[in-house]
Amino acid sequence: MTVARNLVALAAGLLFGVGLTISRMIDPAKVQGFLDLVGKWDPSLAFVMLGAIAVSAAGFRFAGRRSRPVLEPGFQLPAKTDLDMPLIAGSLIFGIGWGLVGYCPGPALASLLLGRWETVLFVAAMAGGMFLHRIYDRALPIGSAAPAAD
Repeated sequence: MTVARNLVALAAGLLFGVGLTISRMIDPAKVQGFLDLVGKWDPSLAFVMLGAIAVSAAGFRFAGRRSRPVLEPGFQLPAKTDLDMPLIAGSLIFGIGWGLVGYCPGPALASLLLGRWETVLFVAAMAGGMFLHRIYDRALPIGSAAPAAD
């Protein structure tokens, strides 16, 4: 079952990467043009997003009718549903980075194949940030959302 699960994950990742490439979401200038609402706005990525929402909605509807996933013993749903400062801060950092650089994680990884040094630098910085967050998160007391103030 692990091999099948890994092959399905690989196929899904490849399909996602192809979709990012076809939609040009791996082009930072295209993404920044979409985010530039007061300048020379490029609305074409809105159609990509609407298509993704439609496919996701159909997938969630289909999954909601099943008692369990095909290759897993059960659904893995998030236990946390409240808004907290780490979520808000992470969202802000993500949005600012996406707007400034024109990459988010998926398109950045797909863009590595183009061999641009800017993409390699972004992915290295992203991986470094993930590593530092993991160290920070493990240093927190269990159940704490932030380090205790002295």
